[in-house]
Amino acid sequence: MRLDGESMIIHPKETRKLIGIVIMCACAILPCTLLLNSNMDLMRIRDLIIDPESLIVYELALNSGYMIAAIAGGALALTTAIMLFFYIKHYIDTHRSEIGILKAMGYSNWKIAKSFWVFGMSVFIGAVIGFSFAFIIMPAFYREMRSDWILPDVHLHFNPLLVLYLIILPTLTFTLIAIFYSYFKLKRPPLELITGKGSKVIRGRKQKCNKDKDLPFLRELKQSTVRSRFSLVFFVGFASFCYANIVQMALGITDMAGDVIAIMMLGIGLALAFTTMFIAVMTVIKGNAKTIAMLRVFGYSNRDCSNTIINGYRPVACVGFIIGTAYQFGLMRMVIALFFDNAVFENSVVNIPEHSFNVPAFIITLVSFILFYEIFMKYCSTKIKRISLKEIMQTE
Repeated sequence: MRLDGESMIIHPKETRKLIGIVIMCACAILPCTLLLNSNMDLMRIRDLIIDPESLIVYELALNSGYMIAAIAGGALALTTAIMLFFYIKHYIDTHRSEIGILKAMGYSNWKIAKSFWVFGMSVFIGAVIGFSFAFIIMPAFYREMRSDWILPDVHLHFNPLLVLYLIILPTLTFTLIAIFYSYFKLKRPPLELITGKGSKVIRGRKQKCNKDKDLPFLRELKQSTVRSRFSLVFFVGFASFCYANIVQMALGITDMAGDVIAIMMLGIGLALAFTTMFIAVMTVIKGNAKTIAMLRVFGYSNRDCSNTIINGYRPVACVGFIIGTAYQFGLMRMVIALFFDNAVFENSVVNIPEHSFNVPAFIITLVSFILFYEIFMKYCSTKIKRISLKEIMQTE
C-alpha cells in the first residue's frame, strides 16, 4: 500500500483475495436477474389474460418469482456485506503498521478510507458476471419454465432497468459501505496501529489465558486458536449455515419453482458454502503457519497439528448446520404466508404452496455435508503438512 498524490493505492495482488466477494455477488445476481426479468416480461401479457383461473395462475407465477428472488438475493446480499466487512477488517489488521505510519505522517482517516472503493468494485465484477451469465441461460430458462404453460407465450426481452437495480445500485451501495466501514475501523491511534497493541485486547486475552492455565497444552492451544478471531469462527459457522439452508431449500422447492431453479439454488449453495469455508480455514492455517511449524519441530505429528489448528471448528460447524436447518424451514413458511394470500387462492383449482419439514431432504443434506466437511478437512490437513519451519523463517 502506498500513496500517490491524493489517492491511496492498494496493490493489485491484494485484490485477488476478493474472489470470494465476486463469487458471492455473482451467485446473488444470477437468480435475481432470471426471475425479475421473467416477471417483467410476464407483466407484458397481463392485458391478454381474461379467464379468472388463468389470472390466478398468473398471480401465482408472479409471486413465486418475487419470493425466490427475495430469498436468494436478500440472503446472498447480506452474505456479501458480511464478507466485505471481513475482508476490510482483515486488510486493515494485516497492514496496520503501514496505515499507522500514514496516519502518523498526517493523512486523515477519510483520505485513507477513500482508497477502499476498490473493495466495492469486486461487487461490480460479480454483478456483471452474474447478470451476463443469467442472460446466457435465459432462453433455456424460459423454455423450461413455460413448457406446460397455460398462459399466453412470454417472449424474452432485455429490461434495461435491471442494469440499474442489479449492477449500478449494488455497486454504489457496497462501495459506500466499504468506504464508511473502513473509516470506522481506522479510528485508532497511529501508535496502536504501528505496534499492533491495544490495552483492552491484551487484558481480555490475559484473563482468558489464566482460566486455561491448567489445561493440557494442545487443548489450550486449540481453544485459543478458535477464539483468537471471532470473524473466522463466524465464517465457519456461516458456511455450514449456508449449506444446510440453501441445499435443503433447493431439494424442497422443486414442486413450487421447478427443477431449473432448484438446480441453480443447489449450485449456489455449494459454491457459497465451499467459498466461505475455504476462505475461513485457509486464513486460519495461514495465520497459524508459524505455530504449526514450531509444533512439528517439537515432535508433534501432522495429525496433532491438524487436530489442534482446524478441528476445533467442528462444534461451530454443527451449530451452524442446525441453525441453517431451522432457519430455512421458518423462512419458507413465513415467505409462503407473505406472498400467497389464502383469500386469493381459496376458491381456485390452483393449489396453494405448502411447506412442511422435508425429512428426506434433511437426511441427504446432512450426509452430504458430513462428506463435504470431512473431505475439505482432509484437504486442509495436506496443506498443513506442506508448511515447513524454513519457509516460515525466510518470510520473517
